[in-house]
Amino acid sequence: MADEQDQYITPLTAEEKKQLIPSLISKDAVNAFEELNILEARAWAVGPRTIQRIDPFSEPVIREVHKRMFNRTWGWAGKYRTTEKLNMGVPVGEIYERLGVLLGNGRYWVHNEFFLADEIAVRFHHELTVIRPFPNGNGRHARLYADIIARKLGGDVFTWGRVHLHAGTVREKYIEVLQEADNGNIKPLLAFARS
Repeated sequence: MADEQDQYITPLTAEEKKQLIPSLISKDAVNAFEELNILEARAWAVGPRTIQRIDPFSEPVIREVHKRMFNRTWGWAGKYRTTEKLNMGVPVGEIYERLGVLLGNGRYWVHNEFFLADEIAVRFHHELTVIRPFPNGNGRHARLYADIIARKLGGDVFTWGRVHLHAGTVREKYIEVLQEADNGNIKPLLAFARS
């Protein structure tokens, strides 16, 4: 399972690592620092004032959410990646195009009531994880983004297994249901999002 999990952990280039803002030396310290940054962003993102005024199907909002999640941690927060990530994500030159298609699909799904609100949010989440627009933090960003869409559509935020997804059996399950979605079956990811 480790090899399968590794395909969902985005490696950073030496140049991307140089843009770490605080002077932290361990991965655990970086994770803890990022978590505080993300909690701040979450409070802003799913708060009633933000939900009322933002359009989650707008490209600048995708970048703004990522920036708020990592702006105290990484110099590249809110900026799309400029490097390829092995077998991960779409090629750099396709990021804008694929995001444009995803945003258009999201608007279409909402406007035409094509899916229920939870499914719209989870499908959007899955496609963001496939695109991997940022150097790192794509899974966390996609989960928060799904929460924003769910709240914008009148629902509750997702529970995502009720634990941090850095490691362990819950992360393994998350990766398993992402792979199911990669193969066209969104239902396990939808169920996991509410577990």
